[in-house]
Amino acid sequence: MMMTLIVVLVVSGALLAGAAWGLFGRLHERTEGFLVALAGGALLLSAVSELIVPSIERGSLWSATLGVAAGAIVFTLADYWIDVKWGRESGGGLLAAITLDGMPENLALGVALIGAGAPEVAALAGSILLSNLPEAAGSARQMADDGRSKGRVLALWGATAVLLSLCTIGGYTLLETAGEEVLATIRCFAAGAVIASLAVEVFPQAYREDRHWSGVATAIGVILALALDTMSNG
Repeated sequence: MMMTLIVVLVVSGALLAGAAWGLFGRLHERTEGFLVALAGGALLLSAVSELIVPSIERGSLWSATLGVAAGAIVFTLADYWIDVKWGRESGGGLLAAITLDGMPENLALGVALIGAGAPEVAALAGSILLSNLPEAAGSARQMADDGRSKGRVLALWGATAVLLSLCTIGGYTLLETAGEEVLATIRCFAAGAVIASLAVEVFPQAYREDRHWSGVATAIGVILALALDTMSNG
């Protein structure tokens, strides 16, 4: 449990650090787009190698396929519902949207921590950390540019960090005694939602900000995640 709390604090703290970076620091737009694409590539590989592949090995390709598809569909429907119900410009809509974007990653992290040591979750946790920083920075800066006060923006990201931390801890504690088949399905569900969020939010942002080099950055992110996974399992 102690390792879970440490991982949660570090990963969620990256959201606040990223928001502060976006509000009080400045990076060239193309540099930020490069970093977002790099983080997206790392998270994409980690979702596949740390969540989907182990689930196939311990279960079946059929159940993994259903889990991934269900996760992607549920995320897409929830994202659409937030747009229709609140719109992303309202305070509630913003909080719901950024929480939804981070929830699959944190649920996946909580489930991945069950029965695993630090090396086994290093690649996934590292990829989520890498992803949180530029994503939070870009979103926080956009909120401030739209006229919101920096204090309100930080408060929104603070609330998001708390909600996502609870998601990770809940995924760990509520499912700790679940069977391997159930865990495998949930891992794949979370992976599908992560992949959908990357397609909807991360890669479009990266392409808008750095369309010439976003592909290269994504490939570098994949290589970094692969290297981290190799070192943690070596």
